[in-house]
Amino acid sequence: VDFVESGGGSVQAGGSLRLTCEASTSIFGKNHMGWYRPGVGDSRELVATATDTGVTNYADSVKGRSTIFRDNAKRSVYLQTNNLQPEDTDLYYCTLSGPNPTYALYRYWGQGVQGTVSS
Repeated sequence: VDFVESGGGSVQAGGSLRLTCEASTSIFGKNHMGWYRPGVGDSRELVATATDTGVTNYADSVKGRSTIFRDNAKRSVYLQTNNLQPEDTDLYYCTLSGPNPTYALYRYWGQGVQGTVSS
């Protein structure tokens, strides 16, 4: 699965960005789709995800400022973040994960989209 990620850019503190990620193929079965950012070392940490049925999960750092939502017909997930702060500056990776028909877990990553917030 490949992704087309868009919506990154440069904004001033207090501004907003909407990240968009579109998957290249249809997505079947239970799954999570959303966004991560670099963590410690080679890890990546959660920003926000949404399941195929709309259940959402947010990092504490973005709760109250971000809304994640999906359009399953468009194979897409969107992350709207308001009141951006310089500490939100990062490379944001789209991800898709879930169990395949044999219940093995899969995860795909996008190339990342840069969001930069200036003070």
